[in-house]
Amino acid sequence: MTDRTMGRQVLLFISVLYFSAAIGQVSYSIPEEMPKGSFVGDIAQDLGLDVKRLKSGKARIYTGDSAEYIELNKERGVLLVRDRIDRELICAQTAPCALHFQVILENPMEFYSITVEVTDINDNAPIFKRGEMKLRISESVVAGTVFVLDQAADLDVGVNGLQNYVLKPTDNFVLRLQNQADGSKMVEMVLQKPLDREKHDHLSLVLTAVDGGEPQLSGTVHIHVNVLDSNDNAPVFSQEIYKSTLRENSPAGTIVITVSASDLDEGSNGNILYAILNSVDDASEIFEINRETGEVRLVGSTDFEKKRQYQIHVQASDEGGLTDSSKVIVEIVDTNDNIPAINVMSKSSMVTEDIKSGTVVTIVNIQDPDSGENGKVKCYINENIPFSITSTSSNFFRLVTDSDLDRERDSEYNITVTCSDEGVPSLSSSVTLTLQISDVNDNAPVFERSSYEAYIVENNTPGLSIFTVRARDADWNQNARVSYILEDSSVNGVPVSSYVSVSADSGVIHAVRSFDYEQIKDFQFRVKAQDGGSPPLSSNVTVKVMIQDQNDNPPQVLYPVQTGGSLVAEMVPRSADVGYLVTKVVAVDVDSGQNAWLSYKLQKATDRALFEVGLQNGEIRTIRQVNDKDVVKQRLTVIVEDNGQPSRSATVIVNVAVADSFPEVLSEFTDFTHDKEYNDNLTFYLVLALAVVSFLFITCLVVIISVKIYRWRQSRILYHSSLPVIPYYPPRYSDTLGTGTGTLQHVYNYEVCRTNDSRKSDCKFGRAGSQNVLIMDPSSTGTMQRIQCEKSILDEPDSPLEVRLI
Repeated sequence: MTDRTMGRQVLLFISVLYFSAAIGQVSYSIPEEMPKGSFVGDIAQDLGLDVKRLKSGKARIYTGDSAEYIELNKERGVLLVRDRIDRELICAQTAPCALHFQVILENPMEFYSITVEVTDINDNAPIFKRGEMKLRISESVVAGTVFVLDQAADLDVGVNGLQNYVLKPTDNFVLRLQNQADGSKMVEMVLQKPLDREKHDHLSLVLTAVDGGEPQLSGTVHIHVNVLDSNDNAPVFSQEIYKSTLRENSPAGTIVITVSASDLDEGSNGNILYAILNSVDDASEIFEINRETGEVRLVGSTDFEKKRQYQIHVQASDEGGLTDSSKVIVEIVDTNDNIPAINVMSKSSMVTEDIKSGTVVTIVNIQDPDSGENGKVKCYINENIPFSITSTSSNFFRLVTDSDLDRERDSEYNITVTCSDEGVPSLSSSVTLTLQISDVNDNAPVFERSSYEAYIVENNTPGLSIFTVRARDADWNQNARVSYILEDSSVNGVPVSSYVSVSADSGVIHAVRSFDYEQIKDFQFRVKAQDGGSPPLSSNVTVKVMIQDQNDNPPQVLYPVQTGGSLVAEMVPRSADVGYLVTKVVAVDVDSGQNAWLSYKLQKATDRALFEVGLQNGEIRTIRQVNDKDVVKQRLTVIVEDNGQPSRSATVIVNVAVADSFPEVLSEFTDFTHDKEYNDNLTFYLVLALAVVSFLFITCLVVIISVKIYRWRQSRILYHSSLPVIPYYPPRYSDTLGTGTGTLQHVYNYEVCRTNDSRKSDCKFGRAGSQNVLIMDPSSTGTMQRIQCEKSILDEPDSPLEVRLI
């Protein structure tokens, strides 16, 4: 027989975590034919189990491929009869007859072997296969001659089985019973009184088979004996017992053995005919004998697993009615014709990845009905998987983990269990178990980078998205759902949450405020990524935000200092050579980078041919020899530009005096200081002050007129009425009468400062009389002095004049 394999895909649905070996065995005994629902045994009490454990462990009965006659009531913890139990159908003549099954519990896994012995009741009467037997016996047969009769069959066993035979009448024959090796009894009828054909040519006998049950049952067969004329010699077999072997599953027509008998008579009395007498078992249906040659052939099918031996009773008879009997014992030889049957007792479709090594995943039961080496089975699984299979007890194997599982590495395993016997040729079968690995939260989120740097341009709009951080979690489902959290920290003493926010779902970082590069150039914070497992796992990462500069600040001129009411001038001697350093414009830009790169240009000049400005350093130098024709007053307008896009600029006015001494240019610069073209700021403030005073004056005038009208109307009302007149004054109104100063409550201060040329003096409003004024001292060269305006105009007639008007 060639090797055959069988593959089955088994999808598993019940979760199993741990395993315990069979820790108990219980046996019960019940009679056959009990009604459905009959009590078998209290399994919970006998195994020491709680009924709650039966429920939580999903207790069930496993019978393999056999029928399930017993059921488990988990509510009561008892075994009940589920279906009709016929001992003869289950076990035939085998005694004792028992049902073997297992009770399996899960989480943790336990299984218990249960044996229920089915005892026989006397529910079957002995029966003969044939309703009657016909014998032809010669009258010359001597007393003591033995005639073999058919045996009765009783499906019951023990005392309920066939016990005895009774033959009636017993005038010529008596019964003799011989015990056989298989426990049966050979029935022989012995002639005790010679026959006389002339008196009785036909005899009728009744053979009764009785059992030992209560009540006793019986079966009968009629024996018809025809008395023949004399026949001196009976056939004799060459052997009392013939033995032969036959391989199971041999084809029909196979010759098993040939029996032979001899008869010393001649003629028709010497012709021998052969027949099979078996009526107890099915031997007569499986074997046949050639009536003339005695050749025993196989006509049915034999199965070693069902029956291993056949005893065939053969009879040789001549035509004179004389017979002899013999026995043929046929031993059935096992062949490896059964593949191992794999039954998955416990099924698991899913296990957690954190189970310990050695945990049982499933249990399989192997059934190989063959015997000897043909029935020895070994099981193995496919390689390169973290599982192994070991034998626990006879025909039971357990599949266990032999290393750690990792769902992130392999989320599913297809485990092929292959079992093969040791027959020649070997037969095997296989089953594939699909095992899902369920996730546990054993992986923390991992950011794509160890740290992040983000850039944002200053003057941004609040709420602008700056950057996105992302973290991956190798776990699955809820354990892999990542939330982002901004960790508490501070930047320059201010909570970082007032600078940025993080979207919990997407990891998008938003700016909470508008940033100013000149105030803060960079800051950093930490973002935590947390998964949705229980307990949650997390990791964090540092994010550094770099503020990028914008050209939002114009250059600031540090030198020369620009003042509103006084003058700074640089002197250039008329003897200055080409390249003479007049002064240097110093400016800064609080921006950075190219936004702070400054360049200097000469925008306007009294004489462009005399001065130049260094593009990079802001140095003002002469580009030719100064001569006497050059005017004393030189006014240069220098523009300072940065390199931003777009560029921003600032202008500065540099006053240069071309002269050898300070007194030479004093009168020129006094005009110069009061040139209205260069006092735009002062003019603006003067106009603004006049406008405010005018507005206040008009407002007060309107209030006074309104009060006058109101008082006039009141006086008119009092004049026409008889009520006494009571003077009324508006709030905040005071009539000083004696001073005659009116109703204005505000004091307006006017300051007049006189210079050497008082006709060119300007009026300044809103200043205290003691304020200092920056002027030029004619006695010093290139030096500015501060001279305090005196309060008294009588002490210094040419000093600045302060006029206070109340």
